[in-house]
Amino acid sequence: MAKNKITDNSWVSLSDMMTGLMVVFLFISVSYIVEVQKQQKKRDTIFEEFKDTKEKLYAELDSAFKDDFKQWQVVLDTDLSIKFTNPEVLFASGKADISLKFDTILQQFLPRYFDVLLQKKYEDKIAEIRIEGHTDIVPAPQFDSDPYIGNIKLSQLRSAEVLKYFRNMPYYQDLPDTTEQRLQFWLTANGLSYGRTLDSDKQLTALSGQPINNANSRRVEFRIITTSENLVEQVLKEMAE
Repeated sequence: MAKNKITDNSWVSLSDMMTGLMVVFLFISVSYIVEVQKQQKKRDTIFEEFKDTKEKLYAELDSAFKDDFKQWQVVLDTDLSIKFTNPEVLFASGKADISLKFDTILQQFLPRYFDVLLQKKYEDKIAEIRIEGHTDIVPAPQFDSDPYIGNIKLSQLRSAEVLKYFRNMPYYQDLPDTTEQRLQFWLTANGLSYGRTLDSDKQLTALSGQPINNANSRRVEFRIITTSENLVEQVLKEMAE
């Protein structure tokens, strides 16, 4: 009888140990589920903020410039890029000089554009404002023997000329120091050569598969990158890992 009692006690101890392990695993599972739910909620919040910020900025820019953009032949895209694609307005082939017509448009466009972006509600929503220069596929040997690199330099000059033009405007000169510092953090001038040429319908040739239209490809674009856009990229990267 004593032997059976010892055996029964052993089974009781093993049963208690298994119950304890099950409880531990249960707590681990619940903690994991709670953490997954937290991460999902965080991701949902980031994506919602990203969508909301872009929609608000698009709506405000569209409202501010709707009639002007038609007149200027400017395209406002839902990705918050503004494309100046009228070849009569922009640059001569191989040149970075701002035309008189583009000068007139910039005088009207830049102050109102930055009046929208410099609102307090967007102060922590914008990560970068890119001024992008684009070229046609004509080689630019005056800048480099490599056609692509030569046009990188040319497109960089074009974007830099627009940024320089803005910095010399009375609007910019009258900005408070703190606002100027914010713009210096936000603004970049980027030269993209002929990597993103346009076709006759002003669509990216890399996507449309249509022939390149050199006149349309010589252009400047303003592009807003939101802070949530960087977070979205980080979330997508984490999800892929």
